[in-house]
Amino acid sequence: MKKETTSLKKLAQELNLSVSTISRALNDHPDISDSTKTKVQKLAAKLNYVPNIFAKGFRQHKTNIIGVIVPNITHYFTSTILKGILEEASLKGYRVIISESNNDAVKQTEMLKTMLQFNVDGILMSISKVTRQVDDILRIIDNVPLILFDKASNKIPCSQVVINEEESAYNAIEHLINIGKKRIAIIKENEYSYNSERRYAGYLRALKEHNIPIDEKIIISVDDISLRQGKRMTNLLLSIKNKPDAIFAITDSAAIGVIQTLKKFNIKIPEEIAIIGFSNSINSTIIEPMLTTIDQPGERMGATAVKYMIEEIENPNDIGNKTIELKGNLIIRDSTFKAS
Repeated sequence: MKKETTSLKKLAQELNLSVSTISRALNDHPDISDSTKTKVQKLAAKLNYVPNIFAKGFRQHKTNIIGVIVPNITHYFTSTILKGILEEASLKGYRVIISESNNDAVKQTEMLKTMLQFNVDGILMSISKVTRQVDDILRIIDNVPLILFDKASNKIPCSQVVINEEESAYNAIEHLINIGKKRIAIIKENEYSYNSERRYAGYLRALKEHNIPIDEKIIISVDDISLRQGKRMTNLLLSIKNKPDAIFAITDSAAIGVIQTLKKFNIKIPEEIAIIGFSNSINSTIIEPMLTTIDQPGERMGATAVKYMIEEIENPNDIGNKTIELKGNLIIRDSTFKAS
């Protein structure tokens, strides 16, 4: 049998007081005597009274709750962002509800609606990579502040907190060029991926500025930029007549798949083929050779997103449309450079 939840009404009946008196006593209102406050608080503790934050939020038009939607909660970089979100929100007196879209556009829309039903004060979202239509997201902006982080979109007019991905990729390719590599392949996601396209733009810009020819044969696009695809695409790159002397994979997972495949064929890393990933995941230091990669400041991204969200919640007439770019740093390891 379901246990009865203690309500303000039940406390009022027990003490023969009005519901409004009970409410004001629990909120330490100056009009209520200390003896009444003590009596109410003792009974509330005895009966395990827990305030209904949703009902309170409905009355006050503020819940101090931020909704968070991510494509994949177990992804390493996402977990670092969530840590930053939770810590910063807690410091500022906000609770967080986290939901996962599983990279499903329909589920993402359902999650947005659920967040509104929970009466959240604002929503932080990393959009699904399969998002094509943004009408449902645009409608959310009419209801609550929305800030995108990590996986963003130029189609949505709201503040966005992202890594300087184009510049980071440019720096990665320039590093490969500086160590003498001239035929640099890229393994990226298909064109709908916002992050992938920005990293690809950095790749192209670096090649053009250093007068290195762009060869479509070594530009590989896949739907799922995973370790398995990293392995498969490396096999493909090794099968062409003029093999690459470096491979830039836009995720560490794919880059680790590249390393495993090259080692299988006894290809020397980085002498014959150098490799760079993107994200600085835990696995980047476990793999042998250790992976050169771009470090993304996940916790700082999460904390920054919360900071701007609270500003927009507390200043509703000053909702922004800013892009905040955080710097990604190139971490050079053995997959591109061996100390002599």
